[in-house]
Amino acid sequence: MATRGAAGEPPDEGDEAVAERLADSLARRAGPVSRQVAQGLRELGAIDRAIYSAVASTPTPTLDEPLRRLSDAANNSRLWLAIAAGLAVAGGEAGRRSAVRGTLAIGITSALVNLAAKSVWSRQRPDRAGAGVPGERNVRMPASTSFPSGHAASGFAFASAIGRDQPSLGFALQFLAAAVAYSRVHTGVHYPGDVVVGSLIGAGTGQTVAGLMDRLPSGRDSSRSTRSDH
Repeated sequence: MATRGAAGEPPDEGDEAVAERLADSLARRAGPVSRQVAQGLRELGAIDRAIYSAVASTPTPTLDEPLRRLSDAANNSRLWLAIAAGLAVAGGEAGRRSAVRGTLAIGITSALVNLAAKSVWSRQRPDRAGAGVPGERNVRMPASTSFPSGHAASGFAFASAIGRDQPSLGFALQFLAAAVAYSRVHTGVHYPGDVVVGSLIGAGTGQTVAGLMDRLPSGRDSSRSTRSDH
């Protein structure tokens, strides 16, 4: 059964591509478990669109401008690269190591999301105007597909990689990454599900990249040196 979009209209073909196609494929299987999973996917899709609609229709004049600026600041990972540059300049050896890890994590995550995931899932961007997103929130609507969110993925990849060496800083950066992820929903360019999945991809990739770098001889030596300093 088709679900309805955030603006009360039938979902577009790209929206159906993520949840509805999976649900339809599972529903065609005979097992009761497959049918239950299919129904669960449809319900999750409905919740996803309902949350998007609720955010769009909730007046937040105090938050609109800061979140719009934050969303723009994270375009092309500029926010994270600026933080990495600051760490490299002012953070000493540990800062330079963290900056390399974070930058590498961003690069790998961006390739994974933009070249792989977005080409598999053809979810179209939300109908921002139809959902009633206030014009004061508007940022440029990307031309790429919506699922998953590259902004969310890059932010959490960076924070996770940094946190390997500097847990306190990584924790603070995760809050900033979460704010960036939410800003993409607030400005109307992503559904909540896009940023949730993007965040999970980024966090996993960041941890993986940092772990692999620890296995390098220089990474092991640096880690031992850091631990011996404390």
